[in-house]
Amino acid sequence: MSHKREHIDSLLQECLKGRPSAQLEVYNRYYKAMYNTALRIVKQRDEAEDIMQESFLNAFTKLQTFKGEVAFGAWLKRIVINNSIYHYKKQKKKKEVALEDVLYRVEDSNDVALDSHGITELKAQKVMETMKGLKDNYRVSLTLHLIEGYDYEEISEILNISYANCRTTISRAKESLRKKLICA
Repeated sequence: MSHKREHIDSLLQECLKGRPSAQLEVYNRYYKAMYNTALRIVKQRDEAEDIMQESFLNAFTKLQTFKGEVAFGAWLKRIVINNSIYHYKKQKKKKEVALEDVLYRVEDSNDVALDSHGITELKAQKVMETMKGLKDNYRVSLTLHLIEGYDYEEISEILNISYANCRTTISRAKESLRKKLICA
C-alpha cells in the first residue's frame, strides 16, 4: 500500500471519529477536482459549488459505508456525479435559463501563456468550450466518458439508459463535436 493511500486511510479513520481537522484536510485535498466535475455537468459555478459542498456532507455522513473497494477519490467523485446529474435533471424540469448560461465565459482565458503547454491548453479550452454548445445529453455523456473516464456500462447506469443507447449517444456526440470543431 502506498504512503499516500495509507495517509488518506488514516485521515478517513479520523473523520469517522468526527475530527474536524481531518475532514478539512480531506476537503482541501479533493475539493478542486470535485468542483470541476460538478461544473462540467451542471455548467453553473454557484450550483457546482453547492453540489460539491453537499457531496462532501453526504460523504462525511455516510463514510461508514465506504468499504475501500475503490479509491476514496473515486467513491467521492461518484457521489458528486450522482448529485450533479440529480440537480441537472431537476433544473432541466424547471426549464429556466440562468443568467450564468447567457453570460458564461472561460475564466482566465486571457492569462494563458503561449508556450507548448499554452497551445495545448488553448486547444483543450476550445474543445471544452465547444462541448458546451452540444445538446445536453451529448455534453453530459461525453463529459462522463472522455473527461471523467467512465466506461459505457458505468455511464448507462449513471444516466439510466441502455448500454446500446449509451454507445450510440457517445458516438453521435463525438461526431457532433468533431463537426463543430471543424466549423469553428
